[in-house]
Amino acid sequence: MVFGDYLNDYEMMENAYYSYAMENAHPDLKKAARFVAQSNEENGVIEKIKEIVLKS
Repeated sequence: MVFGDYLNDYEMMENAYYSYAMENAHPDLKKAARFVAQSNEENGVIEKIKEIVLKS
């Protein structure tokens, strides 16, 4: 599971199935990611991890 918000995260997004771009991410990064998480301002990484862990 990887998270990113800018183009320096692009390669990482291409190499992980569970790739999440933040809602406020660069548009090109959102295209590379499979999923979108809430923005950084909304603690998107933590909220997505909690969602996945509590779902198990």
